[in-house]
Amino acid sequence: KAGDLIISLPEKCLLTTATVLSSYLGGHIMKWKPPVSPLLALCTFLIAEKHSGEKSPWKPYLDVLPKIYTCPACLEPDIINLLPKPLKQKAQEQKMMIQELFTSSKAFFSSLQPLFAENTGTIFNYSALEWAWCTINTRTIYMKHPRRECFSLEPDVYALAPYLDLLNHSPNVQVKAAFNERMRSYEIWTNSQCKKYQEVFICYGPHDNQRLLLEYGFVATDNPHSSVYVSADTLLKYFSPLDKQREAKISILKDNDFLGNLTFGEEGPSWRLLTALKVLRLGADEFACWRRILLGEVVSARNEQQALDTAAKICQFLIEETQQSLLQISQLKRDRENLKPHLALVEMLRSEDLKILQKSAEILCNLNLGTT
Repeated sequence: KAGDLIISLPEKCLLTTATVLSSYLGGHIMKWKPPVSPLLALCTFLIAEKHSGEKSPWKPYLDVLPKIYTCPACLEPDIINLLPKPLKQKAQEQKMMIQELFTSSKAFFSSLQPLFAENTGTIFNYSALEWAWCTINTRTIYMKHPRRECFSLEPDVYALAPYLDLLNHSPNVQVKAAFNERMRSYEIWTNSQCKKYQEVFICYGPHDNQRLLLEYGFVATDNPHSSVYVSADTLLKYFSPLDKQREAKISILKDNDFLGNLTFGEEGPSWRLLTALKVLRLGADEFACWRRILLGEVVSARNEQQALDTAAKICQFLIEETQQSLLQISQLKRDRENLKPHLALVEMLRSEDLKILQKSAEILCNLNLGTT
């Protein structure tokens, strides 16, 4: 029933930096300078335990973890290129973050050689770190830990929760999740009811599909939180470089944080997107009124209409771009058998995007018909 406790996992079952420090790695981490990050400590522990195989007390947990992940950081460049522009950029940043972590950790990994018979270079290789990073990024629960001198200043907020992390995500349920200090256990309570014999879902947060793919490696169909992002580059393509106030308008949008998080959703263009378009569409005689637009006021019927027209053009451009991408995916699926699972994931994301964009185009068409 709504209000019931779904799961309560005792603190001793959680895998945290405290687990790492109390293990054979603890002494090495405490001595190492400059201090490692809590994230690297957990990655190192996962790689080492996986390498231990049968000897690891964590083997039952490690056995249920995915062998490979489908986060954009693990995708081939060919596949990353098929992602929508804003997600492609984030995927490349994610990849770079793991590469930098690997490069900066090589000396620390080498220092662990006395603990292993095998060469640490072969144990702690790039793909092992990528696997460990994705395990933590996709499965960790938020849990604040006291600051420890042996770690760098990055926040220590990770906990891996065996069994609990088998609960799947649904955007249509609501839950409360937190560490219960009194019971010393991590608890999830449901705010939604679940029928007998049905799968119990939890919600990882009100995330759109791009965020779900980036952080967890999957896409949800008919996700009520989903939207399609308009990059600043795409937005500015529709404004004349001859507009004398163009630079001033871009500065206004930048200063007021209106160049990011511009979206099309189930209900059409977002308020933020339309507001940005209205500012960019201000006539020379209306430019002084830009503050009124940011407050949600109407400056002129002409300005409103031009913003809607431009939104319709951008929407149409994104529809064509998405269709083009879906075409490339279907061709690649025929030629690259080994990439099929990853291609299917990007195809699902793009198909969900297309549904949203087509709904938005319909709404804009009706709005335009209503104003003419």
